[in-house]
Amino acid sequence: MATKEIKTYSLAEMKDRYIGKVGTADRDEYEYELSMDVLGKMIKLARQERRLTQEELGKLVGVQKAQISKLESSTNSATIDTILKVFKALKAEINFNVKLEDNFVKLA
Repeated sequence: MATKEIKTYSLAEMKDRYIGKVGTADRDEYEYELSMDVLGKMIKLARQERRLTQEELGKLVGVQKAQISKLESSTNSATIDTILKVFKALKAEINFNVKLEDNFVKLA
């Protein structure tokens, strides 16, 4: 009995096939939502490591508990200013990397 070889695909190939190629509107939206989800999880993890409630973090940042909840669940697009305030209140370092064509610009 001959064994059938199973075709495997990379994650990049699957995204290209089912979401769209890099640079398309659907792919850009997917990548943005994924980034916001990861950011929300990072905020929640840092808050929990600092043993803060959402309400306590909100007070430190100057926003309501609901805004922190929305940030953590990625249901809200936050401004960079708010994100920076949240990480500052958590005493956490955040870095942004911007890629301009083939060159990276690091913003700390």
